Amino acid sequence: MHAEGLSHTIDGRAILRDVGLTAAAGERIAVIGPSGSGKSTLLTLLAGVSVPTQGEVRFRGAPVDESARQGIAYVFQGYGLVSLLTAAENVEIALRAAGRTPVKAREIAAEALETLGLTPYSDHLIEELSGGQQQRTAVALAIARRPALLLADEPTAEQDAAHRDLVLKRLLAEAERGAALVVATHDPEVAGQCDRVLTLQDGALKESVLKEGALQDGALKEGESRDGCPEWDSNPH
Repeated sequence: MHAEGLSHTIDGRAILRDVGLTAAAGERIAVIGPSGSGKSTLLTLLAGVSVPTQGEVRFRGAPVDESARQGIAYVFQGYGLVSLLTAAENVEIALRAAGRTPVKAREIAAEALETLGLTPYSDHLIEELSGGQQQRTAVALAIARRPALLLADEPTAEQDAAHRDLVLKRLLAEAERGAALVVATHDPEVAGQCDRVLTLQDGALKESVLKEGALQDGALKEGESRDGCPEWDSNPH
């Protein structure tokens, strides 16, 4: 995936300014920044859900269109699930829309839900699930599609420590399989597991590294900023 010259304006406010980003197969990229900095907007542009005011996103060498989006999975911050369907049905319908047979879709959905600890809740309606369970269902739906590009917006925000680690393990497994992974996060544990960390602030994206000692025992130590996000050193050398 390659994005170049992305600028985006909403209601007259510039959210992104000339942003560029390339994600290679198997690469793990974290995008961090203050709340409201445009992380979610950036992911929607990369996914082809929204169209940038300026610039272009290319996936597998071509502009992102309906066909290209078949290879992209996006974990929405708001989950993007159908509340009156069960967890299993949400995953199965997405797989059937991608061309899987009903039997195969059911099999893949069950496996994906199991890897995220959701088997006991697979026949529960989404509206009956907790926020954390809904979030894991959204992750299950994304990984079940075996995408070439996996975008995840705050995928651990509703998880306790144990389930956070489970979600992170599954996302990293997708990168090991060969998917490019781009995750927007405030979680230093998630960012610490990525190959690259990019800071989005004032509409600009720059590459950074977490300061030495900022990640210890899964908690922020030195280098913690006022808003609870890690401070990042933009010159690691």
